[in-house]
Amino acid sequence: MFAIIETGGKQYRIKEGDELSVELLPAKSKTLRLDRVLLVSGDQSVEVGRPFVKGAYCEADILGEVKGPKVISFKYIRREKSATKIGHRQRYTKIKVKSIHHGA
Repeated sequence: MFAIIETGGKQYRIKEGDELSVELLPAKSKTLRLDRVLLVSGDQSVEVGRPFVKGAYCEADILGEVKGPKVISFKYIRREKSATKIGHRQRYTKIKVKSIHHGA
């Protein structure tokens, strides 16, 4: 059984037990309910939402906050003695999927 969810403007294909890093979420508790489910695949059936599957949701545990790889932006203007170097590391929330629930 798998599902396709949307969070942070991105879509993820998940199964029970998967660990993934999603865009930073405000963590108020240790569990998370993701209710923007686009598709749910069961044993013999596939349920596609328009745009979301009604009543379907995924439960996940929040494992913590992690940082992505460093991205370097370097701007250089020749003959002007101008160089600018900026680094950035995106923050993500690491989650582990506990369960996927079908729609009504």
